[in-house]
Amino acid sequence: MPLRWLTCRLSLAAVVLAAAGCSSLPPAPQQPHEAALAPAADAPLARLAGAALAELPPGESGFQLLFTGEAAFNARIALVRRATGSIDLQVYQFAADATGLGLLRELHDAAARGVRVRLLIDDLHAGGQEAMLAGLAAHPNAQVRLFNPLPARAGTPLQRLAASLHDFGRVNRRMHNKLFVADGSFAVFGGRNVADCYFMNDPQANFLDLDVLAAGAVVAELAAVFDRFWNSALAYPVDALPAAPAAVAGVGPSEALPAPVPPPDDAASRAAAFDTAVRSGTVRLGDRSHDWFGRPGILRQFAAGRIVLDGGSAQVWADAPEKVRGGAAAGPTVAARTLALLAGAQHTALILSPYFIPGADGVQAMRRLVQERGVTVTLLTNSFGATDEPLAYAGYGRYRLALLRAGVRIQELSPTLARDSGRIAYFGDNTIGRLHTKAMAIDRRRLFVGSLNLDPRSAFSNTEMGVVIDSPKLAQQLAGVYRHAAAGGAFTLRLADDGTRIEWVATDWQGHETVHADEPHDDAWLRLKLRLLQPWVPEDLL
Repeated sequence: MPLRWLTCRLSLAAVVLAAAGCSSLPPAPQQPHEAALAPAADAPLARLAGAALAELPPGESGFQLLFTGEAAFNARIALVRRATGSIDLQVYQFAADATGLGLLRELHDAAARGVRVRLLIDDLHAGGQEAMLAGLAAHPNAQVRLFNPLPARAGTPLQRLAASLHDFGRVNRRMHNKLFVADGSFAVFGGRNVADCYFMNDPQANFLDLDVLAAGAVVAELAAVFDRFWNSALAYPVDALPAAPAAVAGVGPSEALPAPVPPPDDAASRAAAFDTAVRSGTVRLGDRSHDWFGRPGILRQFAAGRIVLDGGSAQVWADAPEKVRGGAAAGPTVAARTLALLAGAQHTALILSPYFIPGADGVQAMRRLVQERGVTVTLLTNSFGATDEPLAYAGYGRYRLALLRAGVRIQELSPTLARDSGRIAYFGDNTIGRLHTKAMAIDRRRLFVGSLNLDPRSAFSNTEMGVVIDSPKLAQQLAGVYRHAAAGGAFTLRLADDGTRIEWVATDWQGHETVHADEPHDDAWLRLKLRLLQPWVPEDLL
C-alpha cells in the first residue's frame, strides 16, 4: 500500500489507536565503519569499464540508459555474476516476489564466490522478511541492514506504522534511494525498486521506469553515497531487530503479512531456511538482439566484452541520511537542486514524474519560465486511472488547471493506451501501465535521473538521490523515450473553449483524435473517498 494512503488512514484511525500499546526500537548497535572497496584493476568488471571508457573523451564518465525492464534487470544480473570484489545494493523496497527472491539468490551465490555483499533496505516494506534476509546475512561475506526501522516487525505497513505513532515524525520519513554498485567499476541508479512490477513481470500492473548504467569517476561518488547511509546509526543489522510480533491488531487491510519468523540460531538452519525461501525466485534472462536505442542487448554487450556507453560530465546529488531525523540539512537538498536546475532552463524543460505536486510557488515558477522567458515546459505524469497514489494525484489535480493556463504542456499516461499501443514496452496481457520514471531534460543538454518525485514528500520527508549528466546525446535519448511514451499512450490535456475546464485528447497512430470532456478512467467511489480524506492529510505529507 502506498505510504500516502498509510498516512491518511493513520490520521483517521488516530482516536482508535490512541490507547494502543506502542513498541520501542532497541538502541542502535555499534558497528565498525566500512567503506566501499577500491576496484581491482585486473577484475573482469574493471576491464570492461576501462575498455568502454577508453572510447570516450578523457575525464568523462560513461552512461547507458536502461529503459526497458528487461534491460534493467539483465544489467543487474550481469553485474552480480561478474563481480569478484564487492556488491552494494541500496533500495527503498525489496519485494519477496519472483524478482526479489531471484536476485537474493544471485546475491547469495556471489557471496559464496567470495564477493562482499552489502544490502541496505528501507524498513517500511521489509516487515516479516527478517528470516529470509537473515538467511542471506548468515553467509560470512554478506550483510543486510534495514534503514530507519519501525519498532513493530509484524503485520502490514499500516499496522506497523500504527504501533509507532509515538515516533511518527521519524518513521514517516523514509530512505527512497535506489543504487547498485558492483566492484567499484559499474553502478546502476534511477527509479526502480526490486519487485516484479518494476521489471514488467507483474500480472496486474507494471511501471514504465528508467535506470542508468554508469562507469567512470561517477561510480566512486555513488559508492560514497552508499557508505554514508550504510554507516548511519539508522542502519540496523537485520538480526539486531526484534522478531516478535508487535503490530496493532484489528487495524488495516485484510492482506496482513505473516507474523515474522525468528531466524534460526545456527548457520546451517539459516542457510536451509534461506534456500527454501528463495526457491520460487526466477531470473529471466531473455535478451533482445538490440535494445530500444539500437544497441545490442545488454547481455550481448557483456558477453562480447563491449559495453556501449555515452560520455558526459556528471554531478551526484544525494540527501544526507540525517534528513529522516527532521533536522536542518547540511546543504541543499536534492529537491532544491533539481528545482534550481529547472528554473535555469533557457529553451526547453522536459519533466517525467509519476507524482507531481508543484504547490502555488511551483506554479508561479512555471509561469515565469513559460510566459516571461519563453521556455517550452512539457510534463508527462500519470493519469487518474494509471496512478498508484490517488492522494498524490488529487494533490496534483489542485494545480492542473493553473498549470495549463500558465502554458505548461501536460500529458498523462493512460493505463490502457500505454499497454495496448505496444510501442513503448510490453506491460503484459490484461495488466495496466503506469509511469514511475523520475527524470528531466533541460535545454536538450542536461539530464537528471534519480529517485526524486516532484512532490512535498520527496522534498521534505524522504531521502533522495540522483545524477545530473551534461550530455546532449543522453538528453536526446530521454526525449525519445518521452515521445514514444506519449505518442498513442497518453492523453494530451488542453483547456476547453471557455477556459474553465480541461479536456483530455487521445490520439491514435493515424492521427485521429478522441476528446474526453470528463476525466478518463474516473472512479466515482474513489473520487468521493479522496474528497473525504483530503482535509485530513496536509499537502506536505503527499
